Amino acid sequence: MTTKTNTEKTNLHPRNQHRFRYDFKLLIENSPALKKYVSINEHKIETIDFSDPEAVKALNKALLITNYDIKNWDIPANYLCPPIPGRADYIHYIADLLASSNNGIIPKGNVIQGLDIGIGANCIYPLIGNVEYGWSFVGTDIDEKALQNCSDIIENNPKFIESISLQQQTESRFIFKNIITPEDRFTFTICNPPFHKSEEEATKGSLRKVNNLESRDVTNKATKPVLNFGGHNAELWCEGGELGFITQMIYESAKYPMQCFWFTTLVSKQSHLSSIYKTLNKVNAAMIKTIDMAQGQKNSRIIAWTFLSERQQKQWKFE
Repeated sequence: MTTKTNTEKTNLHPRNQHRFRYDFKLLIENSPALKKYVSINEHKIETIDFSDPEAVKALNKALLITNYDIKNWDIPANYLCPPIPGRADYIHYIADLLASSNNGIIPKGNVIQGLDIGIGANCIYPLIGNVEYGWSFVGTDIDEKALQNCSDIIENNPKFIESISLQQQTESRFIFKNIITPEDRFTFTICNPPFHKSEEEATKGSLRKVNNLESRDVTNKATKPVLNFGGHNAELWCEGGELGFITQMIYESAKYPMQCFWFTTLVSKQSHLSSIYKTLNKVNAAMIKTIDMAQGQKNSRIIAWTFLSERQQKQWKFE
């Protein structure tokens, strides 16, 4: 017999639809393919094996159908399959950030335009941002196959066709160059930067994550990398790792000071913060904000910065 609990995940954002335990009965009803991955754990609670990438993808499909009415969502093998609750959190905290610059009112509608740096093959941020707040997005990536998959997702869900556009970054050493034109005016940027410095580092990190999820004894520890949330090359690692990528992003953002209100990025490693703050001060950011987030046992944060003066911020049109 299964135990049902409505324990609230209070570390998630108050508007996050995933604050309560997954309703697997409803999820399976909406996406029957999930059923074979659901089992009862030692606490007599329904769950999935989060170390199994296929189970994670099946759960994502069910969540997107059930909570956001997004159908026929899929990603190619070995591409990043993000945890939906955490990605939704970032979107909701962006909404709070925009409200703080708009008399406490969350601005909605497609006049609010976000720039998703490294959209990947999953298109998650634009999908959730549009469903929750009606925002429009430009998604960029260096990977043509990833962008094609995003295009397929959008075509399978025509309500997004007018709101989400895609653009390939043709020079991998740049982030905003070739993407932001003189006519562009973005309300915010959003980014989940590559975390590791190399493929080897990413593999070691994945082994640690999977072994922690499986909670096995030493003799049963995994020895081969299995990326439970997928991901490869540019999605997981780049030269300089997370800090190198964010540092490059900050220096490039200073070249487009009036064309975006808030530049933002996730920062996984707290130890990177002091260096990031120094770089932001070097480029004369007018305002810097740090937004703490937590999903499960993982703590993370968003760094947001703007080059607009207080007067310029007040003149920005949110409708």
